[in-house]
Amino acid sequence: MRIILLCSCAMLAFFSSFGQGKKNTPLIYIDKQGVMRWSDNKQEASFYGVNYTLPFAHAYRAIKAKGIDHKAAIDRDVYHFARLGFNAYRIHLWDVELSDGEGNLLLNEHLDLLDYLFFKLQERGIHILITAMTNFGNGYPERNEQTGAFSYLYDKCLVHQDPKAIAAQKRYIYALLRHVNPYTKVAYQDDPYVIGFEINNEPCHTGELAITSHYIKEMLASMKAAGNKKPVFYNVSHNRDHVPAYFNAPIQGTTYQWYPIGLVAGRQRLGNFLPYVDRYPIPFSNIEGFNNKAKAVYEYDPADNLYSYMHPAMSRTFRSAGFQWITQFAYDPIDIAAYNTEYQTHYLNLAYTPAKAISTMIAAEVAYNIPRNQSYPDYPRDTLFGNFMVSYTQDLSVMNTKDKFYYSNETNVQPVDLRQLAHIAGHGSSPVIHYTGSGAYFLDRLEEGIWRLEVMPDAEPVIDPFEKPSLSRAVVDILWTPQHMTIRLPDLGEDFAVQALSEQTDAQPAAERSRLTVRPGVYLLRRKERGQPDKWDANSSWKSGKLGAFVAPLPSVIHKPIVLHEPDPYWEKGQKKALQMRVIFPTRVDSVIVQTDQVSFWREDNPSVKMTALDAYTFRAVIPEKLIKDGMWRYTATVYVDGKSYTYPDSRQGTPLDWDYNVTHYWSTRIVDPEDRLLLASPWQDQPVFDHFAIPETSYATYEKEQSSFTTAPIWTYSFRGKDTAARHFWIRDIKKLVDSRPQGVGQATSLCAYIRAEGYDDWLELGFVTKVGYTYVKKVSLAGKDRMGTILRIPLSELRQTATALLPAPYPTFLPRYFSPTVDLPWHRDDMEKLVLSTHNGQWSDAKISIGAVWLE
Repeated sequence: MRIILLCSCAMLAFFSSFGQGKKNTPLIYIDKQGVMRWSDNKQEASFYGVNYTLPFAHAYRAIKAKGIDHKAAIDRDVYHFARLGFNAYRIHLWDVELSDGEGNLLLNEHLDLLDYLFFKLQERGIHILITAMTNFGNGYPERNEQTGAFSYLYDKCLVHQDPKAIAAQKRYIYALLRHVNPYTKVAYQDDPYVIGFEINNEPCHTGELAITSHYIKEMLASMKAAGNKKPVFYNVSHNRDHVPAYFNAPIQGTTYQWYPIGLVAGRQRLGNFLPYVDRYPIPFSNIEGFNNKAKAVYEYDPADNLYSYMHPAMSRTFRSAGFQWITQFAYDPIDIAAYNTEYQTHYLNLAYTPAKAISTMIAAEVAYNIPRNQSYPDYPRDTLFGNFMVSYTQDLSVMNTKDKFYYSNETNVQPVDLRQLAHIAGHGSSPVIHYTGSGAYFLDRLEEGIWRLEVMPDAEPVIDPFEKPSLSRAVVDILWTPQHMTIRLPDLGEDFAVQALSEQTDAQPAAERSRLTVRPGVYLLRRKERGQPDKWDANSSWKSGKLGAFVAPLPSVIHKPIVLHEPDPYWEKGQKKALQMRVIFPTRVDSVIVQTDQVSFWREDNPSVKMTALDAYTFRAVIPEKLIKDGMWRYTATVYVDGKSYTYPDSRQGTPLDWDYNVTHYWSTRIVDPEDRLLLASPWQDQPVFDHFAIPETSYATYEKEQSSFTTAPIWTYSFRGKDTAARHFWIRDIKKLVDSRPQGVGQATSLCAYIRAEGYDDWLELGFVTKVGYTYVKKVSLAGKDRMGTILRIPLSELRQTATALLPAPYPTFLPRYFSPTVDLPWHRDDMEKLVLSTHNGQWSDAKISIGAVWLE
């Protein structure tokens, strides 16, 4: 009891001093030119951070279901926000969990957690944009819970029109702004860390403009009556026909979103999306009032991928378009991030997506350092900008200044000045740090010859994180495997001393020729001739916290090895044949053995290949020609660890040489002659191998598989729907792995061939490829006069020509361009092919059909 009392007194004293300190915190105001500025020095403000929803909805329920303390979970995530250098936080409040049917504010656990979160954010110097309402349910990805709140009583598109609904919203927002946070002792509307309020999240305005204007006027009146003096923002990227009403309103700021490659693909999207994020043109930028309102990005995300090259590029484009507030949607709470259940299309967490997280750290620096409205050349000449670079082919983003060197993946980029470096953040290896683990790490200079090293655990994806999620199925496993790290810093020398600061970690006493073995945790590194520092220990104050502070998930419970391997679709005869796989297990495996389908318990000579360990989890083997048979080559891999054996892809205990083991699954690769045709798209699958898109999306197609007899190949027929006569239809297929597996076949090919049948459409068809640069090269072929029973189109590869790249799927907001038109001409290289693309021209689609059979190179 005595300890609890002492802690409580200390907390009360801190609250008191915290409230006093807030009086000196500068405010944000918006000047007559629509620029956010600090009240103390009048300098422009720039913010970057994340959305994060733990106090509400699914995140709240999931944390509770796992028996985790919500406030402790918030502490962990806010530490990582600060570690990544964020200075901004935005949240759309679930009013259905904060209000009743009349709009009264409820003093419940959700509000208490929100208050606590705001308090912890402010401890770290992170500013807040509050979106007061969502006006939708709290269920996703589950069913809604009926709470009796006013938003459940009205349709989202009527909640801004119904007088009773407006009255409830006015009552709610009045109380919300005046609510005094018990942790900060300040009302939201008086809190200097709250930069402003957005009235609601993605409103649905229909009908006359006057109705929208009336709604905004009523909400502003309620906020003014509450005593609010902070900037008020409104969403202008939805309901484009109501834009005049937004800019005629006496608001100070406008909010926008950006999801450049759509949402909820159900799988990871692959490819070079840099052309998608080259520009953010706002079509109503010439409307009266546009230039005197601040611009904020309330949500953005390159969804459905784990790439680490996208975020800095998007941050650059936002700055070029004049945005001062940029918040990604949404950061996954660390305690449920293993499952990616909150929003399956988004996935970001320092521990679980380390490369992507480091890229957001770099994106934050872009926001802070790239001047507002700074213009850059068109892609691909804008991949180097300021002190930054992005690369699709390396899946890499880099910040490189005299004192900071941040990189999201393996890089050979040399730091600007090794001797002036003070901060390093990385994933993978660089010329400064060679690291064998798969987690992120941070190295910060405390003073000359003394550095703080923070190492996150290994993060290993085990399934596609964008599939349908479940709290019972992890998509990333965490391992605390000891890893080797070599640090080459002149300020440390080769034999620097090593001291563990975090409780979870022990350490070797010194590095040996700059090399040390590390486990997750925090270390103090000291140049050999420096004495033991008095001012630096685990409890020393550092960056609004303690020097020894460390947050990481515990190791995943893995009962047997997880083997990740995707076989090559083809091997060409005479080609060097190599296999590589990831073997995920907490302890280092003894060996991994590859066997063909010819091994048997009854044979004396069962050839096999032992794989070579490249690091703790990666194994590689070159397969001798004598083991390769014509046709389909089938194989398994057996992992030996802790005195047991497990065979894959069966994923069960035992080996193919055990008398009672029956192999039920094999990996397989087809062995082909180099001159054989390369099948790019097969019609024999149970589902179409193409993704189909239409521009605009109001047009669409239904499909069915047709096969006239058992002796003929099937064909997929697409029947078009929609009334848009100007619609174009596209078929896209990822072919990178196919192309990479057939280097000689691709090199010898002269024609792209496709079996096509058209009914009711005799216009042009374009066939070609999208390359790793993100450029599209096609040949137009007229279908007029073609055999209605089907025809083979043969396109000489030499006749492919550069054209605009269709940005598919559709981006949000919907006013963004649908095509990227290159201003830099680049020649087509066949080795760069990554996507197969077929597309129509504008046509009359009533009763029209197009059927697609096999597509191949010959």
